Amino acid sequence: MLMVVKKMKKNISGNLGLLGGYFKLNLSSAMEYRTSFLIQTFGMFLNNLSFAFFWWLLFERFSSIGGYGFRDVMLLWAFSSAGFGICFILFGNITRLVEMIIKGELDSYLLQPKNVLLNTIASKTNISAWGDLLYGVILFFLVEGFSFMGAGLFIYFSITAAMIFAGVLVTANALAFWFGNISSLAGLAFEFLITTSIYPADIFQGVIKFMLFTVLPAGFISMVPVRLVSDFDAKWFFLLTLAAVLWVILAFVVFFAGLKKYESGNLMVQKM
Repeated sequence: MLMVVKKMKKNISGNLGLLGGYFKLNLSSAMEYRTSFLIQTFGMFLNNLSFAFFWWLLFERFSSIGGYGFRDVMLLWAFSSAGFGICFILFGNITRLVEMIIKGELDSYLLQPKNVLLNTIASKTNISAWGDLLYGVILFFLVEGFSFMGAGLFIYFSITAAMIFAGVLVTANALAFWFGNISSLAGLAFEFLITTSIYPADIFQGVIKFMLFTVLPAGFISMVPVRLVSDFDAKWFFLLTLAAVLWVILAFVVFFAGLKKYESGNLMVQKM
């Protein structure tokens, strides 16, 4: 048992070191072209800001939408933007997974003595995602004000949102191991997560609302965090944490199960 625990600690430490190394490398590469970095970052920030202006105009006419006020919708945007930003700053290659799988571009990662999934998705960053993260941070503290409790909850929920974004997108893209080019389906899952995570939960009904907390869990990205910031509930906090962890586990399971098919496929090609 002690050996298993030590091995797990070593794996976790190694994976965190890998992510930290890629983060520094990607950031230093991006900062070589500072003007481009700033333009993309603040361009995305201003793009998101335009939506805040749209919601402000809307709430000038309506006191609430789906039971949500202006503050609540801004918090939805804050958690969704920050989670999205963290996810794509760290894992910029996620949206290319389908292409990499069907084109055989995973070969070089398989030769390296590192976690294949993390090595693949963390090897690139999305510069504009810094704008999403910056927007989320500023928006949250403008709406909520600063407190140590609020800051702690915001950091925690932003991380869980990033975990869910990454888990769902890796799982969706990894289906390419079995079904080939499913970029349209993976893109649809991506758009669904983003779109539904920035709208009040109560405007969705029936099957769509069920999906928000199961198959494509946008509800755990922003809707549950907004509820917890307003009225903390230990049960929902636990469910949110569980959802984030389970989606990460599912992503690893699906990816590595598919990777076995990818390896055997390559071997067949080589033999031919």
